[in-house]
Amino acid sequence: MGDCRGDRLRACCFIIILVMLLVCCCTNGEDPYRFYTWNVTYGDIYPLGVKQQVILINGQFPGPQIETVTNENLIINVFNSLDQPFLISWNGVQQRRNSWQDGVYGTNCPIPPGGNFTYTLQVKDQIGSYFYFPSLALHKAAGGYGGFRILSRSVVPVPFPPPAADYTILAGDWYNKNHNYLKAILDSGHDLPFPDGLIINGRGANGYTFTVDQGKTYRFRISNVGITTSINFRIQGHKLLLVEVEGTHTLQNTYDSLDIHLGQSLSVLVTADQPARDYYIVASTRFTSQVLATTAILHYSNSSAAVSGPPPGGPTTQIDWSLEQARSIRLNLTASAARPNPQGSYHYGLVKTTRTIRLASSAAVINGKQRYAVNGVSFIPADTPLKLADYFKISGVFSLGSIPDAPTGGGAYLKTSVMAADYRGYVEIVFENPEDTVQSWHIDGYSFFVVGMDGGQWTPASRLGYNLRDAIARCTVQVYPKSWSAVYIALDNVGMWNVRSENWVRQYLGQQFYLRIFSAANSWRDEYPIPRNALVCGQALGRRKPNENF
Repeated sequence: MGDCRGDRLRACCFIIILVMLLVCCCTNGEDPYRFYTWNVTYGDIYPLGVKQQVILINGQFPGPQIETVTNENLIINVFNSLDQPFLISWNGVQQRRNSWQDGVYGTNCPIPPGGNFTYTLQVKDQIGSYFYFPSLALHKAAGGYGGFRILSRSVVPVPFPPPAADYTILAGDWYNKNHNYLKAILDSGHDLPFPDGLIINGRGANGYTFTVDQGKTYRFRISNVGITTSINFRIQGHKLLLVEVEGTHTLQNTYDSLDIHLGQSLSVLVTADQPARDYYIVASTRFTSQVLATTAILHYSNSSAAVSGPPPGGPTTQIDWSLEQARSIRLNLTASAARPNPQGSYHYGLVKTTRTIRLASSAAVINGKQRYAVNGVSFIPADTPLKLADYFKISGVFSLGSIPDAPTGGGAYLKTSVMAADYRGYVEIVFENPEDTVQSWHIDGYSFFVVGMDGGQWTPASRLGYNLRDAIARCTVQVYPKSWSAVYIALDNVGMWNVRSENWVRQYLGQQFYLRIFSAANSWRDEYPIPRNALVCGQALGRRKPNENF
């Protein structure tokens, strides 16, 4: 009897342990996956009423919307049916520990014509509004871009009620000339002419309609996907309640219009609280002597009248107005971000910086051609992606320290510029703009705190005016003419990361470099290994990759 009872007890214990293991496996499973297959082709459309060849994804311009949730995995298989090499990058998606997926030439070999590459992304600990775009040459001037929204997990509260619908607006300047023609202008040593117009979601004036129900509130995610100009965004007769900027919930200030600089994204809530008719949605250029504008339509579902009369005007060249608006965009300290803890729980202003990097832009003529530079260095691409050269230890492709930490005052020169930085450093970066045009800067792989911006020359005394409590965290920052903008950034993402002007003319002609964040541990904890499907090119051809993948 005792033996039988013991056998039953052991059997029960085994079943209990097995059930516990199954529960643990189910509750600690991998984050969900989403799968996409994209075919990149040319197609003829009429964005500004003129037939031209643009880049389509699955026959669409803009390309398919990506909608995902924090921590999900995205498998995006891209087939290049163009006659040119092609890459897609993900503006604002941080690629945690995984610059292998960043999709710029410093990290990835281009997808050859007729070839394909599968991106494996995880939107780790992120929410917010972003976009993807083609990163090589002047492909961005031909389209190939689309919206990228990351939703919060259901367990994380969002600081506003669910909107009736969530709309994406991709606005920016546009040229009627083919991207190859524009590239040839730049290659010949000249700057581009003024754009031919603006478009919203791939269409010209009144070409796109958003339908709303009277009395309901809607979310609009707006990105400036242009290549040369800042824009101002507004909706006739309606207020814009700002709620999010590039993954950060903001103080919910109300605006009549908002400036959105190159490469920037934000979200507003708009309540359809006006009489039932149609209203203009307007985007217009900022800080340009000639003002371009375009419109879409906000259509009330019970509308009794179409739009009429001129669209509402907006600010044009006023810099102080824009600067004050930028300073008013601040962090919502009580709202959660990707995790269920307040955004303000990270006291960025109390952390001591370990390094100051000053980055000064300049325009220069080198070898008789127009170029742009950072700290006197005008970037030229190497024959091998820098990340591959670093991984395979190929000498001669780049050298660390090939761009200084501060402007030298000397003449500009050509170089494949890479700046070294230590993993887990906490860095102050000051973007300095001595020129007469507004600029926009982006850092791949990161979000940073915009602690200050002002006119004149930055000095250490400028720190006295920094916002060390509730500065907005974002990945793209504007720098006004003859002004500076300062950011704090925690270098917690190992990899080779592109720091660039979002003015695509300046970026193409050298106003960019790479920041190499290095960890001596050489551990998967700090950085994923090279993907097994990574394309190789240049001096990396013939090099063996390990069999493991992630």
